[in-house]
Amino acid sequence: MRPAPVRQTGPPCRLPAMDLVIGPLDLSAHVDEALEVQAVAFGLGPDEVAVRRQIVLRHMTYPGARALGATVGGTLVGFVYGMPNDRTHWWSTVVEPYLRANRNDQWLDDSFVITELHVHPGHQNRGIGRSLITTITDGAAEPRSILSAIDTASPARALYRSLGYQDLARQVLFPSAPKPYAVMGAPLPLLRR
Repeated sequence: MRPAPVRQTGPPCRLPAMDLVIGPLDLSAHVDEALEVQAVAFGLGPDEVAVRRQIVLRHMTYPGARALGATVGGTLVGFVYGMPNDRTHWWSTVVEPYLRANRNDQWLDDSFVITELHVHPGHQNRGIGRSLITTITDGAAEPRSILSAIDTASPARALYRSLGYQDLARQVLFPSAPKPYAVMGAPLPLLRR
């Protein structure tokens, strides 16, 4: 199923002239395609993909969870999904002590969480990630957004900063994650260029 184009608010993102469509994604129905993108973008092995598949399917049952996909020529090349934050969800219970230590735990309330955002490496640096995250957060009822990203200088962290995300906690350790993460937050709507 080819997603319908999504109208963007504010100035348009710089996207190359290609057959790019960004629109709603039935992530439960296209979980394997999305996880193929994530596996390449994030370097995941088959065991990690199998675990994440169950997590994604569970997340998509949560109230307010929604996803967008980016397709080029009908092929999924990127996706984002998120939901209104709930302090009882696993992610929140892990990051809460780190946020509290920095006096930022109020960010767990009235926030839209960007759970995953991935673009296939062959399609990165074209504005697709920026378009995905701004489009999904533009539809959020919450006044702010939070996310976690590997705590290192990276193109992803640079993108988030350019959108207005600031570090709320650093060196956050998730069970079984080999690298520490940073939790970032931004008021909505996100900044535009």
